[in-house]
Amino acid sequence: MIGSKIFTSSGPALALFAAFGLLAAPASGGEMQGRLGTLPHGSYVCSLPGDAGGPAWLELEDKRFTIENASIYRTENGSGTYLLTGKRVTFTRGPMKGMKFERTGNASLRWIDDDGKPGRIRCIRSAATR
Repeated sequence: MIGSKIFTSSGPALALFAAFGLLAAPASGGEMQGRLGTLPHGSYVCSLPGDAGGPAWLELEDKRFTIENASIYRTENGSGTYLLTGKRVTFTRGPMKGMKFERTGNASLRWIDDDGKPGRIRCIRSAATR
């Protein structure tokens, strides 16, 4: 059969075919769906909502991070990587590993809790880096 020859051959043609097959395969769990991207470079400040008797937002000093080149971020505790797929940001390595956010604007994120629900923490890009 002519078609079986494709699957029994080895080399670049088979590797290319396999790569296209992986790219076309649907992601599971809904979490990894969407286009890959990167966040705008700069410093991000995270905060919780305040109340009517005080400041509108309560800054979380220990949750600051900076987006650097490509998919690299840095905190005062070290650096790591993140993955942006569609609107979902997942920190994959480093001090923030496992944290998930939903992109709510060009430079704003909302924390997603362990149950997959939006949390109260938001992070906003406060300054661009050069």
